[in-house]
Amino acid sequence: MYHTTGLTKAKITDLHDRIRVHGLKPGMRPWPPILGLRDSLTATLKYLRRNRTQAEIAEDYGVSQPTISRAIAAMTPLIVGALTEFVPTADSLRHGRQYVIDGTLFPCWSWRSRKDLWSGKHKTTGLAALVACTLEGRLSWVSDPVPGSRHDSFITKDSSVLDGVNPMDYIGDKGFVGHDMITPFKKPAGGELLDWQKEFNSGVNKIRWVIEQAIAHVKTWRILHTDYRGPIDAFPEVITAVISLEFFRVLSVGSGTGAVAH
Repeated sequence: MYHTTGLTKAKITDLHDRIRVHGLKPGMRPWPPILGLRDSLTATLKYLRRNRTQAEIAEDYGVSQPTISRAIAAMTPLIVGALTEFVPTADSLRHGRQYVIDGTLFPCWSWRSRKDLWSGKHKTTGLAALVACTLEGRLSWVSDPVPGSRHDSFITKDSSVLDGVNPMDYIGDKGFVGHDMITPFKKPAGGELLDWQKEFNSGVNKIRWVIEQAIAHVKTWRILHTDYRGPIDAFPEVITAVISLEFFRVLSVGSGTGAVAH
């Protein structure tokens, strides 16, 4: 169950109960009756974890592809609503603690009407976000997604992650130069870095491997690693649901909110 859904049976049961308690309005039953809540939830988790085609998942449950599509559309916002307490915001990151930050792209199909999805850095289309983790590699925060054409510097300003904090508490790559963070030195035009600058850059890069690992863990949810094929307008909520699930997955039941755990 874990390898197909990303959650243990106990976590799925916990999430199922949270949706019933926190995610539903009185009389609200948006999932397909033929599946019910439990199967609609597991079908959605399989879709998010493995990015399987809806027709393939439908065979697992003996239903039609449109039924699985309705289940995913119904469950995605319910997952987001039920797991809000686990997802830290930028202003919940602890002051005085060191974080490593980097940008990433969640790829999707190319859409002729959405030229803003093209990322020159990644040479493909998708939605971009910033990811922060501790020096130990613990996932700490993920920004709201924006069109892939936006640079890391823009997302930094847009997310307000550095508002009211000491930027020197954050370590980033050269894309964050100009934000007063700890970043590698850029090679001067027509010149070379000094030996101590090269040594400094090497030290920064040795630290930054933890954020690459944190992003890789997020992208074990294959819907964020391989091209998203669904309606592009639904992609931001899909990303939010997956990020919520990842924080829920790594935090033990009863540990409190994401902000407290970090």
